[in-house]
Amino acid sequence: MARISQVMGGNRLMARVARSASWIILGYGASQAIRLASNLILTRLLFPEAFGLMALISVVTVGLTLFSDVGIAPSIAQSKRGDDPDFLNTAWTIQVMRGAALWVVACVLAYPVALFYAQPDLATYLPIAALSLLIAGFNPTRIETAHRHLLMGRLTVLDLISQVIGIAVMIVLAILMQSVAALVIGGVCGAVAKLALTHFYLPGDANRFRWERPAVKELITFGKWIFLSTVFWFFASQGDKAILGKFLSLKTLGIYNIGFFLASFPLLLGQNVTSRVMIPVYREGAAPARLARLRYGISGGVIGLLVLMALAGPWLVDLLYDPRYLSAGGIVVLLGVGLIPQVIGMTYDQAALAAGDSRRFFIYNAVRSSLQVALLLTGVVLAGLTGAIVGMSLSMVLAHVVLIWLARAHGVWDGRHDALFAVLGCGAAALALWLHWDVIAALMAATS
Repeated sequence: MARISQVMGGNRLMARVARSASWIILGYGASQAIRLASNLILTRLLFPEAFGLMALISVVTVGLTLFSDVGIAPSIAQSKRGDDPDFLNTAWTIQVMRGAALWVVACVLAYPVALFYAQPDLATYLPIAALSLLIAGFNPTRIETAHRHLLMGRLTVLDLISQVIGIAVMIVLAILMQSVAALVIGGVCGAVAKLALTHFYLPGDANRFRWERPAVKELITFGKWIFLSTVFWFFASQGDKAILGKFLSLKTLGIYNIGFFLASFPLLLGQNVTSRVMIPVYREGAAPARLARLRYGISGGVIGLLVLMALAGPWLVDLLYDPRYLSAGGIVVLLGVGLIPQVIGMTYDQAALAAGDSRRFFIYNAVRSSLQVALLLTGVVLAGLTGAIVGMSLSMVLAHVVLIWLARAHGVWDGRHDALFAVLGCGAAALALWLHWDVIAALMAATS
C-alpha cells in the first residue's frame, strides 16, 4: 500500500499519469458496463435491424466529425499557449462554428445517404441524430484543459452521469415507441446532458467568442495535418461499417455491431488511455525506463483483455443475448484476435503529436486507412464478413511498418516489446481459433 501511495501521490509527472490512467480505466470500465447493461435491455426491447440502422447513422455522424476535425484537442494538449484564455476562446469559437456547419451538412446528406443504403428511415433520423454534433460544438474547452493537465476525476464522473441520462432516455422511449427513434433521441439527450454538466460543474472560466489571429494561425498550422489524418482515420474506425452496410443485410450489420461492441472494448480502452496520457508523457520527457514500463503495462493489459474476449466470446454471447444474436460469438473471436496487431503499436503515434509532428502522424493514418479499406473490401467480396475481418487485421500488420518509421524518427521504438507481444499474440490467436473453430465455420457459412 505504501508503494501504491508513493506512485499515486504528489504532482510529479508519473504520479499524475498513474492517477489519470486510473480514472480513465475506471471511467471507461464503468461506461462499458453501463453500455452493456443498456445493450442487454435494448436488444430485448428492439430488433436487430434497429442496431444496424443506428450503425449506419453513426457512420455518417462520426464521419462528419472526423472529416472536419482540425485538431483542437491535441492542439490544446501540446501548445505552449494551451492555458491562455485567448487561445482557448478562439479554439472554442472555431469548435462552435464547426458544430453548426456539421449539422447543416448532415441535413443536406440525409436523403442521398438514405438512397445509397436503400434505407428511407435514414432521411428522417439522420438530421435528428446530428443535433448532437451541433450541441457538442458548445462543450467548454475546460474539458481539454483537464486532459492537458491529467486532471480526470471530476470529468470522468460527469461523463458517466451524462451517459446514464442518455441511456435512461433510450430505454424509456424504447418501451414507449418500439422504434430506432429511441436510440436517436437518447443520443441527443446525452449530448445535452454532457454540455450542461461540464458547463456548470467543471472548474475554470466560461468560454466566450474570440477570434485572435495568432491563435487561429497556430491552430490551423498544426491542425491541417490533423484534419487530413482524421479524414483517413474515418476509414480506419468506421470503414468496416460503411463498407459492410452495403454488402450485408441490416439484420446482419446489427449483429456485427453487437459483436464489435463486445470485442473492441479493450482496444477502445487502450486508445482512451494512450490518447490522454501519452502526449503529456512524451511532452514532459519521461525517463526511458518509466516510459518502457508504461508501454509494457498498456500493451499487456489491452492484449490480455482482447485474448480473454476471443476465448470467451461465444460463451459470453450465449449467456447475455437471446438466440437472434448468437452469430455475434464468432465475430467476437475473430475481432478479438484480429485487433491485436493494432494494440502492439498503440503507444507510438502520440509521440509525433507531442513533438508537433502532425505530418508523420498523417502519413501513418493515410497508409493504414488505405490498406484497411482495400483489404477489407477485397475480403468481403471474396469471403463475406469473415474475409472482411481477416483483411482488416492484415492491414494493421502491414501498417505497423510505417508506424515503426514514425517511432524511430522520434526515438521511441522498442523492437523487443513488439517482438514479444507479436509472439504472444500469435499463440493466443491460434488457441482461440482452434477452440472455437466450429463457431467460426458456422459464421463463414452464414455470411459468405
